[in-house]
Amino acid sequence: MPKRQIVRIDEEKCTGCGLCVSPCAEGAIQIVDGKAKVVREELCDGAGFCIGVCPVGALTIEEREAPAFSEEAVHEHMKNRGKTYITQTCFRCGGSEDRVYLMPCRYQGESLWVCTRCLPALIHG
Repeated sequence: MPKRQIVRIDEEKCTGCGLCVSPCAEGAIQIVDGKAKVVREELCDGAGFCIGVCPVGALTIEEREAPAFSEEAVHEHMKNRGKTYITQTCFRCGGSEDRVYLMPCRYQGESLWVCTRCLPALIHG
């Protein structure tokens, strides 16, 4: 198994509020028995949008052995849940993750995606 970045949820800290579920576009996090859980590691892309919304700091990113992220598994998982995977786009130029490199960012209190071409303008104004 490859070593990669993946979300870790501290069950002792987790209150089960569910705020981390929505930012996970891949559907890797669900509430199970009153606690947030990464239901399938290959669904977690390690982007960490879930981390910033946790009010108790129960989520972190760790590097460890885990199955490789699988976009095919995400599509299948979302299809089975009656949802479709929404391709992420840069909030400034609209560039799709299929064409540009995207990074998560916080902008005006929101968790958004920005491409590497738009990032310098966002930083420097």
